[in-house]
Amino acid sequence: MVTRGSEIRSTEKYIERNSSFGIRLSNDKVILLETMGTENPGRPNPLIGSPFAAAPPPTATPFSASGPVVGSEASVSRPPAQPPQNTMLSMSSGSVAGTQASGIRPNNPPTRFNGPSVTSSSTAYVPPTSGPPFQRYPTPQFPSVHQAPPAQAPPIGQPPFQPPAGQLPSPASFHLQPQVPVAPMGSPPSRLNSPQLSSDSSSFASRMNFQPSFPHMDSSYSAARATLQPSLAGYVKQANAISQASPLTPFQAQQGGYAAPTPPPPPSFLPQQGGFAQPPPVGTPFGLHSRDQIQHPGSAPPIGGIQGLAEDFSSLSLGSVPGSFDSGLDPKALPRPLDGDVEPNSLGDSYPMNCNPRYLRLTTSAVPSSQSLLSRWHFPLGAVVCPLAEAPDGVGICEIEEEVPVINFISTGIIRCRRCRTYVNPYVTFTDSGRKWCCNICALLNEVPGDYFAQLDATGRRIDLDQRPELTKGSVEFVAPTEYMVRPPMPPLYFFLIDVSVSAVRSGMIEVVAQTIKSCLDELPGYPRTQVGFITFDSTIHFYNMKSSLTQPQMMVVSDLDDIFVPLPDDLRVNLSESRSVVEAFLDSLPSMFQENVNVESALGPAVKATFMIMFLLGKKLLAKGVENKLMTRSQLGGKLMIFQNTLPSLGVGRLKLRGDDPRVYGTDKEHALRIPEDLFYKNMAAECTKYQIGVNVYTFSDKYTDIASLGALAKYSGGQIYHYPSFQSATHGEKLRHELARDLTRETAWEAVMRIRCGKGVRFTSYHGNFMLRSTDLLALPAVDCDKAYGAQLSLEETLLTSKTVYFQVVLLYTASCGERRIRIHTAAVPVVADLGEMYRHADTGAIVSLFARLAIEKSLSYKLEDARSSVQLRIVKALREYRNLYAMQHRLGGRMIYPEPLKFLPLYGLALCKSAALRGGYADVQLDDRCAAGFTMMALPVKKMLKLLYPSLVRVDEYLLKPSAQANGFENIMKRLPLTIESLDSRGLYVYDDGFRFVVWFGRMFSPDAALNLLGQDAAVEFSKVALGKHETEMSRKLMGLLKKLRDSDPSYYQLCNLVRQGEQPREGYLLLTNLVEDQIGGASGYSDWMVQIHRQVQQSA
Repeated sequence: MVTRGSEIRSTEKYIERNSSFGIRLSNDKVILLETMGTENPGRPNPLIGSPFAAAPPPTATPFSASGPVVGSEASVSRPPAQPPQNTMLSMSSGSVAGTQASGIRPNNPPTRFNGPSVTSSSTAYVPPTSGPPFQRYPTPQFPSVHQAPPAQAPPIGQPPFQPPAGQLPSPASFHLQPQVPVAPMGSPPSRLNSPQLSSDSSSFASRMNFQPSFPHMDSSYSAARATLQPSLAGYVKQANAISQASPLTPFQAQQGGYAAPTPPPPPSFLPQQGGFAQPPPVGTPFGLHSRDQIQHPGSAPPIGGIQGLAEDFSSLSLGSVPGSFDSGLDPKALPRPLDGDVEPNSLGDSYPMNCNPRYLRLTTSAVPSSQSLLSRWHFPLGAVVCPLAEAPDGVGICEIEEEVPVINFISTGIIRCRRCRTYVNPYVTFTDSGRKWCCNICALLNEVPGDYFAQLDATGRRIDLDQRPELTKGSVEFVAPTEYMVRPPMPPLYFFLIDVSVSAVRSGMIEVVAQTIKSCLDELPGYPRTQVGFITFDSTIHFYNMKSSLTQPQMMVVSDLDDIFVPLPDDLRVNLSESRSVVEAFLDSLPSMFQENVNVESALGPAVKATFMIMFLLGKKLLAKGVENKLMTRSQLGGKLMIFQNTLPSLGVGRLKLRGDDPRVYGTDKEHALRIPEDLFYKNMAAECTKYQIGVNVYTFSDKYTDIASLGALAKYSGGQIYHYPSFQSATHGEKLRHELARDLTRETAWEAVMRIRCGKGVRFTSYHGNFMLRSTDLLALPAVDCDKAYGAQLSLEETLLTSKTVYFQVVLLYTASCGERRIRIHTAAVPVVADLGEMYRHADTGAIVSLFARLAIEKSLSYKLEDARSSVQLRIVKALREYRNLYAMQHRLGGRMIYPEPLKFLPLYGLALCKSAALRGGYADVQLDDRCAAGFTMMALPVKKMLKLLYPSLVRVDEYLLKPSAQANGFENIMKRLPLTIESLDSRGLYVYDDGFRFVVWFGRMFSPDAALNLLGQDAAVEFSKVALGKHETEMSRKLMGLLKKLRDSDPSYYQLCNLVRQGEQPREGYLLLTNLVEDQIGGASGYSDWMVQIHRQVQQSA
């Protein structure tokens, strides 16, 4: 560490060599000023560090730059009379009002420090007798910076420091900062973590815990820092916490209704000529600095290289006082996705013909040009594909058809590249007067069929371009000719396999299922081709003959589970339109048919095998009747199998045993075995089902262990879905089952589908993640796919260096529509190839990255411990942010700031939420094993928007809306102002709705109005909420609340949010329904948001 004297000498030499950065004064003393440009205007000017201040320790101060340090030894010379420059401090102060100078008095240091006697001074603020009103946070009393010890007296002739008249120095709880040209990085947040000043300003000193530190004589001196413990400033009075500090003018008033002070008088001098000006004021250290907040009104704008550097990234200031547990981080400044998922559109201008992002979202819309660059991108490089994504709420059917037009190439046939088989798309080019077209994927020249030929205009565009949607739209659908079929299109088939054991009867599941199926018969897709079939089981298997000539169904029971026999295979699956009356009679009698059943066994495995045999035998029957297709024996009819399971399978093939009840297994290498199938029977059956185009959806209901890890393999490997209803009771959960089963039955489904993603030269997709069976290296088999299913894929580079400037992607889904047509849905997108890692970050998509993170972490938990899966998420975030920090470490003084690209500002929070999700959090006692496995299967299939909402749900306050008269109530959008997921957002006088897309939690504060609660719940308001179901009452408040919940459900109908009522303090119900899901709070051993950010920042700094 250099001495103060050596610093002064080195400074003088430095200034002589760099005269453009300073003005020489008398006695060879200089003052550094900010330059107004760069010596080389063609190259950014890196920030120049101070030659007389050592670089601060990594955790000592969180700030990147400061103005000139005030004090007799802080600067080498006495500055001219001018307003003091703003200095980046550990707290921010408002503008100082008044014109009186502050008084300075000596203050002896504590005797506990070893070293020479050092004098310091304390500056007390004297309120003016007149002047403008104060801000909420006037300048507090503070200790001044250190004066030099006697052994290092100031140079002869230098007078002691006197503050300029009419101005006060900034609060001095700071360390000496490098003297650099300052680029403003943000504006003060609307609320500061500093104690509120009383009317007597002198009392402020008693609230400050100053711990001055005096190093030895030969070391450079560091100013004392104030230990400011942030107050517990929650979000109780905030309608919506900010994720970014809102821009403030230097004279804008703080919160609390105080009037803004008038601007201070202008400086008594003009900026020096020759390109020098005052450094602009520096924003608060606590806050997010975005490019929208770069400049302050009234300050000199940063220009040249400094401005470019400041705009490249966002930052968050972190720093703590040595010996204190305070991280120095303002929780309100943390970024939060309170607006939900925002689809990326960074390439909208460059590639306007790309498909909509809801169909294809890349983790970054900039492909790296080399393997070395890819190795520095520590996030997954890939995409999330939802080929049948549903249009957002409010988009009409006409707009959907316009976005994905259906095209029938009757005369020409479908136009494809003869080498790579790419379909014609907006990015192909036509040459040779329109007689040839060049493939954008493999660059092969293809002949244009005569019926597809059109002349080119002067710009090389086809003259019929406006009549060719396939050449102007990124998403199209082709009607496939017969050569795309291996057999006639299959009719929609729904086969129901229902558990009728005693637990299923008592829960009421059978009645709800039967009623829901009957109510949806008219809406099943594919009428009049739709077919249905039913099997029930307990310790035996029950088949039902529903031949159209019967008036009542005939039940046939098979008890031999080892050698399954299928009776009357011709009539076990029937055409719904022909046997409608028989089917309805069966559904009406099903609940009472097994009302007295006391059988506790479950033969699920043999029942699944029998269902598969029925489909296989029906295919043979069609073949025997003369269906002319030689491939029928290889690919039978197929359909959708829906299993309703209430008991752990206990009989026959596929029987399972209880496991997961030993807590000692958790945390060991054997832990992951609990989350994978115990018996491979169900995985093998799923493979057979996929081979014959059978998709399986599994509904589970038990309040006991049912081994969803094994049963879920049926859905995972057949492209299906898991629906889990723990401890199901029809009175409580019946409405959720009705809506979700009805949507499963009536939503448009793509049958017997296969999907492939084609890429440009040099790149390819190497791994896929989701619910499907991989038929070949790049062909996904999807027996039944719908709008609620998405698939992840990871990309790799096949070449060391990409020579093309653009990479193209084409997602192709070949499927059978419910109407019987064979169709090809195509989504095409183009992205640039870049050689700059910063460009990859600037085009990153948080939603796609988080979705792939979730899939990778869940898959990792199937082979490793939960802790390893959680650590992998944090490690990848740390590596990526460390790499990003290294991009700017040489050009920018980062200090203790945490920097990150603007598009990824929410990524750390989503990473924390993922680690706290039901699929990954805690251990044995935190989440039931079945609940954890069900959550994992569900998350593997979720689209991006649904995934992000599950990880960071919405929390809104609704009591103010309910209490207002309808005429004065704001619109729906104004009500839905989301709050941070922390307990400080909850006011005990309020009513809140928590929505994660799968359930509602309505939280009643302890002091919520009893009259309002009576209006909402009636007489149930005084009952324990676990026994209360929210219903509609004949009051205005009740109607408004139910209407609000209905709008929330309608905005995303993929799942039905069941309403759970919770009263504040009602434990353990409040804990497991709400408090454990407030992801920003520290719950158990899991970190809170602030601690998580500090952990990530420290790990980033360790090797940055």
